[in-house]
Amino acid sequence: MEISALLDDFAAFSHFDDERKQRLAACAWRQGFDPGAYVFRQGDPSREPFALLSGSVDLRIGSPAGDFALGVLRPGQLFGEANYIDHLGRSSDAVARETCELLLFDADRLAAMADNDAGFELLLLWSFWHSLADKLRRANAQLATFFSDRDASAPPLDVPAKPRTSDKGLDLSERRAVFLEQQLSPMEIHFLASLSREERFLGGEVIFREGDPGDVMFVVLEGRVMISKRIPGAGEEALAFLERGDYFGEMALIDQQPRSAAATAHEGEAVVLAIAREVVEGLLNIDSVSSTRLLSILCMLAASRLRAIDQKIVGWHVLSRLATPSLADGQG
Repeated sequence: MEISALLDDFAAFSHFDDERKQRLAACAWRQGFDPGAYVFRQGDPSREPFALLSGSVDLRIGSPAGDFALGVLRPGQLFGEANYIDHLGRSSDAVARETCELLLFDADRLAAMADNDAGFELLLLWSFWHSLADKLRRANAQLATFFSDRDASAPPLDVPAKPRTSDKGLDLSERRAVFLEQQLSPMEIHFLASLSREERFLGGEVIFREGDPGDVMFVVLEGRVMISKRIPGAGEEALAFLERGDYFGEMALIDQQPRSAAATAHEGEAVVLAIAREVVEGLLNIDSVSSTRLLSILCMLAASRLRAIDQKIVGWHVLSRLATPSLADGQG
């Protein structure tokens, strides 16, 4: 079967038109792996993304308590895209669990194709953004499983049930400034600055809660925002602290699922710009390419956050092992 036909089995590539799907196929080849074979190792600088055709692949990461299984990849999934995006090295081992066949995409060919065709670049980044967001949501869910057999009755944060917001009318130039700093295109700057809504939160006030529906993403204008998740039996865990120019809340716009974490103004007042789903969808419309800068930023953020939460998962794995009575008593 031709590679272009194999791409039809991947939801991540479903938005590619036939012509660009052929170009994507020209960047790929099929490769088989025997059980136990490494697709790549943690720290490897290779940047090739992969698509799993058959079999399964384990993702593992080393820890003081031994190797930890981050997850199992199944046919139809992409992986390895984070290092294509941020060039920071492989964050885990990828090991064939059974005989498997992959599509391997040449990173240099993909980059050259993207440089020559903004439409191809947008489609590729869209695929990677969705794939990274799916992994990030799964990682958030995995984080919540630690200590789940212990007391999960920790009280919620002492915050209002609903955020108190006010619009003090920042002028357009103040809104434009944060997007200019990100080197967005003139059209992106105009849309985001003119169609965003200013919201202010006192320290400790909730911007959104885990489980809330999400139809807005945000960018921090002033102050700091804490992203956190409740770990059953262990309380609230801070996942990230965001500052000026950082986006958050975008995952719910990708998959239209409830918020996977909470966002709270940290310490002092936080000023954020709320950007409605329709605005984001208009800017990232794959049928009318204008600039890929915003999508590139969102991909970088997703890759960075996935790396960070994977490290947190490993940390919680170690803590949960230490908290197990048999281990703590030296009996296990």
